Amino acid sequence: MPDTSFRDWPFLEERHRDFARRLDAWAEAHLDAAAYHPAADTDAACRALAEQLGAAGWLAAAVPEEGAAGLDVRTLCLAREILARHSGLADFVFAMQGLGSGPITLFGDAALRARLLPSVRAGRSLAAFALSEPDAGSDVAALATTAVRVASGWRIDGEKTWISNGGIAGHYVVFARTGEAPGARGLSAFLVGADTPGLAVTHRIAVIAPHPLATLRFENCVVPPDAMLGAPGEGFKVAMATLDVFRTTVGAAALGLARRALDEATHRARTRRMFGRTLADLETTQARIADMALEIDAAALLVYRAAWTRDVRGRRITREAAMAKLYATESAQRVIDSAVQIFGGLGVTVGVKVEELYREIRALRIYEGASEVQKLIIARQTLNEGA
Repeated sequence: MPDTSFRDWPFLEERHRDFARRLDAWAEAHLDAAAYHPAADTDAACRALAEQLGAAGWLAAAVPEEGAAGLDVRTLCLAREILARHSGLADFVFAMQGLGSGPITLFGDAALRARLLPSVRAGRSLAAFALSEPDAGSDVAALATTAVRVASGWRIDGEKTWISNGGIAGHYVVFARTGEAPGARGLSAFLVGADTPGLAVTHRIAVIAPHPLATLRFENCVVPPDAMLGAPGEGFKVAMATLDVFRTTVGAAALGLARRALDEATHRARTRRMFGRTLADLETTQARIADMALEIDAAALLVYRAAWTRDVRGRRITREAAMAKLYATESAQRVIDSAVQIFGGLGVTVGVKVEELYREIRALRIYEGASEVQKLIIARQTLNEGA
């Protein structure tokens, strides 16, 4: 059984604890019974998971209903931690419905929200966030995709890559250069339907933990004037406001993967016999388990501190979110590596849970700001304090 004592921490309220209990029970009943093998049809699995999560009402946490309180980061973190512990792919689907619709939730007008978000919330339509380019990942100011005013709206030209849900999304939130100012200040955000002429999926990207990723090409892709989210030149603001909400949740997903690794490792240590004793009787194993438990609690404190600060204090959490994502993802990598070591040769065998976790965790240290970028953010924030 995973440790749930952190749910009594003062960062969380009773409504969060109730949500976590209900989602845990649902995930155990529905996700643990499903096996998504690396050779399976990942696109079909993602569509099925989205519909399943939508039908059960869980996507409402990532895509709030009109009139709801809005995006609650603590709820998002609990959801991602629990889903990741049960199924990395289910966590991916949940997160992308939130990230891909977040700019619409935060910056779309009431008519757009009413038209688009119900199908995303229900899991009938998949969402995508198209920011990265071949030569512009963490360096958002280097985006080269352009959007030029034309008589019928905006013409978008350029290329996006590493786009999650690429090829299966119903819409993309696309960031392009509109030129109001140099660098990041000259970007704008646009809603582009998957069937818009001039938008093509040019390449599907295979990665070690199968998720739907693709490269997109925009060539004379014209969208109407009301496709812009926010005002001209506010694209960086739209992107950062969305990532400010969801970056902490990446740490929560890593935390869920790490908790599952610790559960698997402790069970293995208690049951695997060696030299007349169980692995758990060996001091080297005990030291490894202690390090794993310590890493997980430290990560959880950072994750839920950041989420609480965003929800309760209502301010930007650039520093807190960067710390949470950096430490939780890096520590989860160490925890999962230790779990693989405890399993020995079995730990690198396809079909064994810790092998799956080992593949799942690696990308979290890169996407939504690589670990090196998080260090730069933390350093700059720290150096600017009191300056």
